[in-house]
Amino acid sequence: MTVTVRRGRKSDAAALGDICYTAFKTVAEAHGCAPDLPSPDIAAGVIASLVAHERIFDVVAEMDGRVLGSNFLDERNPISGIGPITVDPTHQNAGAGAVLMRAVLERSAERGFVGIRLVQAAYHRRSLALYLKLGFEARELLACMQGQASPVTLPGYAIRAATADDVPACDRLCMRVHGHERNGELRDAVTQGTASVVERLGRITGYATRVGFMGHAVADTTDDLKALIGAAESIPGPGVLIPARNGELVRWCLARRMRITQTMTLMTTGLYNEPEGAWLPSVIY
Repeated sequence: MTVTVRRGRKSDAAALGDICYTAFKTVAEAHGCAPDLPSPDIAAGVIASLVAHERIFDVVAEMDGRVLGSNFLDERNPISGIGPITVDPTHQNAGAGAVLMRAVLERSAERGFVGIRLVQAAYHRRSLALYLKLGFEARELLACMQGQASPVTLPGYAIRAATADDVPACDRLCMRVHGHERNGELRDAVTQGTASVVERLGRITGYATRVGFMGHAVADTTDDLKALIGAAESIPGPGVLIPARNGELVRWCLARRMRITQTMTLMTTGLYNEPEGAWLPSVIY
């Protein structure tokens, strides 16, 4: 039987959410880690929000009328982002994962994105092999850190909610650090009320769409990132992703009783610039 793909529908949310939850749970627990999503209902909510978003492309895999899994392409920025991709664990050998990946890679090429990003669970050897076969390069080892440390304030670093007026300055900062901006994500975060900025010496020196698994941050210095993380009352989801090469920031988080829950790999194709500044990726990139 052949795996086919189609666009997602609102009515798919429950089935795809159950597959998403079960797939992540099965792989994570097999490696002694907690699943990224705590319940099928929350997974279904995530899937539903992605399917409903006008600038996120969705694709569903089917075989003989049965839904096998899904994948998504974030099209809000000049660099597209892949995920979450999940396949029913009982059909892991049907080739659905490769079909779902090819569908979003073709979509990204058709839409003219200059690069693609994804974040892969480092313990999942099978997905690492698939992405390398598809031409992705491993760029960064990421430490996922979680903890409910008390908020901390760094003297001279002022944290406040981001507004629409801050977007141009944040875009310039992201361009300086990464060579591209993430304007679509940032504007969504401002609208949702999750974005924050850090100001120092009268100017914006960092921003975060949120401090957590689903948010990214860009800053002039590691201390700016410390200020953003320190101001967070809690860290939603599995944790905040920190490039492991930034040992100063990892050690600071460990000193605040945060812990490393898993490691992940940032992977890329197309345009990639070595970052020139401090940054935190989201689970997309």
